[in-house]
Amino acid sequence: MKAPPIVSQEEWDAARQQLLVKEKALTRARDALAAERRRMPWLAVDKEYGFEGPRGRASLVDLFEGRSQLIVYRAFFEPGVDGWPDHACRGCSMVADQVAHLAHLNARDTTLVFASRASQPDIERLKARMGWEMPWYTMIDDFDADFGVGEWHGTNAFIRDGDRVFRSYFVDNRGDEVMGGTWAYLDITALGRQEEWEDSPEGYPQTPAYSWWNWHDEYERA
Repeated sequence: MKAPPIVSQEEWDAARQQLLVKEKALTRARDALAAERRRMPWLAVDKEYGFEGPRGRASLVDLFEGRSQLIVYRAFFEPGVDGWPDHACRGCSMVADQVAHLAHLNARDTTLVFASRASQPDIERLKARMGWEMPWYTMIDDFDADFGVGEWHGTNAFIRDGDRVFRSYFVDNRGDEVMGGTWAYLDITALGRQEEWEDSPEGYPQTPAYSWWNWHDEYERA
């Protein structure tokens, strides 16, 4: 391993400031890209889809849990997947390990769920072993094939108007690497972080930055 040069504090600070210019440019570009996502057209989901969950059969609307937005990560945990039946695939498991406390997403009217082909008893056993708490459903029809996740993992974002559901965004492959954090998830949704500094279409819900942040066990009380 060829190490970089060893420098003085002043030289290190100068190098850091030079890099910071590029990092701030990247942050602004990332914000601009998220703003474009919020202006993506919506695709109506007219087909009925069914899932099995801890409380039995569920529709796609049910997965929203009454909220306006839904994020569905397709995790590979089923016969034929490396690790079965003790583990989900390694990559999907790394994504699951990185999921932040869901109360923060829920506070922004957004639900995150995982979906696999494994049965509910197998999923509950895996969640207990790995310490995962996200809602995790069993796909029982063509949802995975219809939404680009039949052969590979991926994350779909949906928004609803009453019982009408629309697909608003999709990301897979290396785009899934950044998933797990609250901000990364909100940035792929149709409504975004819902903070006033964001460049969003007129009328989108927004609140002052920081004002909605809370301890994850205090949102309901607030």
